[in-house]
Amino acid sequence: QVQLVESGGGLVQAGDSLRLSCTASRGAFSMYGMGWFRQAPGKEREFVAGISSSSYTTYADSVKGRFTISRDNAKNTVYLQMNSLKSEDTAVYYCAAVPLGTTWSPRVMMYWGQGTQVTVSS
Repeated sequence: QVQLVESGGGLVQAGDSLRLSCTASRGAFSMYGMGWFRQAPGKEREFVAGISSSSYTTYADSVKGRFTISRDNAKNTVYLQMNSLKSEDTAVYYCAAVPLGTTWSPRVMMYWGQGTQVTVSS
């Protein structure tokens, strides 16, 4: 079983940058696709970015060009670099894992972290 722990959230101003990290334990990290999802109050959890086990990346349209997902298999860690943050990016951000990582629906993700709050003030 894979355990995921996110870090790096916080309160920033619009236009600022933030980097989230998610470290995995217990499991063959390199064999998992890793995704970032977010959930704002009163809204459903939505896909933000994903990186497959072969490092193919996918992004939601709302973050393309602003967010970058990457992974370091030696550190069992996936990152989400968030630039040009907007108030609508405010949410709890979750890291999730699924073998391989070919689709990025919340329903197919196998393991979840506890989430980290990102608040962007305008």
